[in-house]
Amino acid sequence: MRIFKEEQRFTQTWLIIIIVISLIVTLAIILKEIDKLTTSEIIISIGTIILASGLILLFKLTTRIDEKGIHYKFFPFHLKFKTVFWNDIENAYIRTYNAISEYGGWGIRGGTLWYKAKGKAINISGNIGIQLELKDGKKLLIGTNKKEQAQDVLSTYKTQHHG
Repeated sequence: MRIFKEEQRFTQTWLIIIIVISLIVTLAIILKEIDKLTTSEIIISIGTIILASGLILLFKLTTRIDEKGIHYKFFPFHLKFKTVFWNDIENAYIRTYNAISEYGGWGIRGGTLWYKAKGKAINISGNIGIQLELKDGKKLLIGTNKKEQAQDVLSTYKTQHHG
């Protein structure tokens, strides 16, 4: 039995730089207005900014491919794994994609408005994904940074389940 496992987090340098700059700018604004704010307003403002900025660092995409199907969890939105069973999959393959132009960015994306035709994407970084085309016509792309390992395990199960 072959198993693929991967965990991804938002740790891109550009994202951390944006978060830090946002913190600095917001803190500068608070300090500029400090004489107009109460101590509790300052503490609540700074705490909220730090909490909101830190929240993105808690996000985690976990993917597992095994004999049952393809499992994914995007914490904190999914507390338990979502499973796409092999019997529900028409086609599964690795492909290159553009997160912004195809899905409108990173995270849990798509499935609405102009991105509807592409289906849903769950991604954190990069431009490689596990594309699932389901028998009900829906599409799901799960981002991966382990292209070769995902391809190897997908090939194993595609052969078993599609003859």
